[in-house]
Amino acid sequence: MDPPNEPSLGPYDYDLLVIGGGSGGLAVAKEAAELRRKVLILDLVAPSPRGKERELGGSSLNMDSTRKFLQQASLLGQAIQDSQKYGWRLKEHASHGWTELVEAVQEQVKTRSLELRRELKSCGVFYLNARGELVEPHTVEVTDVDGRKRRLTAETLVIATGDTPQYLGIPGDREFCLTSEDLLSLPHPPGRTLVVGGSAEGLEFAGFLRGLGLPVAVMLQPDLLPGFDQKMAQKIENHMIVSGVDFLYHCSLSKVEQTGACSEEDVSGDSAPTPEQVSRGRLRVTITSQEGQTKQEDFDTVLLAVGRKASTSDIGLECVGVQCRQDTGRILVNESDQTSVDHIYAVGSVQHGRPSTTGLSVHAGTLLARRLYRGDSILCDYTNVPAVVLTPVEYSACGLSEEKANLTFGENSVEVYHSYYWPLEWTLPARSKNSCYVKVICHIPDQERVVGVHVMGPNAGDVLQGFVVAMKCGLTKRQLDATVGIHPGSAQVLSSLTQTQRMSEAMMVRGNC
Repeated sequence: MDPPNEPSLGPYDYDLLVIGGGSGGLAVAKEAAELRRKVLILDLVAPSPRGKERELGGSSLNMDSTRKFLQQASLLGQAIQDSQKYGWRLKEHASHGWTELVEAVQEQVKTRSLELRRELKSCGVFYLNARGELVEPHTVEVTDVDGRKRRLTAETLVIATGDTPQYLGIPGDREFCLTSEDLLSLPHPPGRTLVVGGSAEGLEFAGFLRGLGLPVAVMLQPDLLPGFDQKMAQKIENHMIVSGVDFLYHCSLSKVEQTGACSEEDVSGDSAPTPEQVSRGRLRVTITSQEGQTKQEDFDTVLLAVGRKASTSDIGLECVGVQCRQDTGRILVNESDQTSVDHIYAVGSVQHGRPSTTGLSVHAGTLLARRLYRGDSILCDYTNVPAVVLTPVEYSACGLSEEKANLTFGENSVEVYHSYYWPLEWTLPARSKNSCYVKVICHIPDQERVVGVHVMGPNAGDVLQGFVVAMKCGLTKRQLDATVGIHPGSAQVLSSLTQTQRMSEAMMVRGNC
């Protein structure tokens, strides 16, 4: 929806101008427009290094959808194998079509972007596919796709530019490596893939590619699932190792270069390569150990998942005095999401020191608009924010990790209840009994209040959602025990936890004596 040409009735062109079309920016804009404010969104993000155009909705909203689709593609492959134990007979060998998956996912992302534009128009938000840069406290210079410039003013501004994948700054990374945003731009299966980075993003993509039958190695540069519970991270790692993912430890990537054509045996673990794949050039990576020793290895694809950086470097924040962290570019905000400049706010992953999920950004943006234009005083609660890692065995968490709980309260004040479980639907195909696991972390002096819940198993994010509500209400272990479980179903394991980690460790000690 293009901005009107008529002059504004007030001192500014707009009541609210949002720079960035991510989930938080869309939420604050739509809510403000519903409250009868004149709102403009500017959203023009440069294409990725591989030329892939980015759609309205930001990296978080669009990548969340893509992550879920890719996880489902992997899970369906496992379901085909399981189906035979449920009596299904396959007339022919099942194979995966990379092109069909890519086209379907990309079409869905584009469709969602068009739907978002229609939503903005229906609620009265003006939208420009243009870049915005702050040039004065209330003035933004707008540059459209053709390079034409004009200046617009707004009483209040919100920065919601999100973030983009980082590169390593080594020879060949930008020329030859892909990020998560570019993987689906490949016209062919990725073949043997090196995933650099043990982040949630890295493990998700490694699990997806392995689920398609492709050989995958993960280089932990530097840590495994940073920010998450490390015992849960190790369980995910163990499951992925069993499924055939290789892990490279205590080393780093130092160089990537293109070399000769790939060999047939390296293209796919389960299917013969196409002529295009065999003739395609390979990538030779140089791996450096902690001791400084180097070795070289060949891959078809190198995928970087080494973190993300805030997209704040070229929008004029320094021109108007908005303070950012120099090392990350993330914006310093107070409890009201307000920057160091009174009339400028920030939402989403551009904030410094805050968790970042799509759901949280939407919630924070909605509350911000209500504080600005409805007189509400409710602040966004940045504690107990649920998160999900879409690995083949899904992991979802809310609240404190075990390490953080011990650091916060002291080990003697923390009790951890835990259990493995075996989903009923896994029993017929005889899938592993020890892949699914839950633990509940309690603060003993506070009536064993639940301060962390961690679930690893099918649909873990959906299982956890209701428990997040209960944690917001101050859930205790006694209340959890008094909850009637739904049978048959996996979530009931959380209402019947009796074993603690202390008990398990004591039994292990006795067993070793």
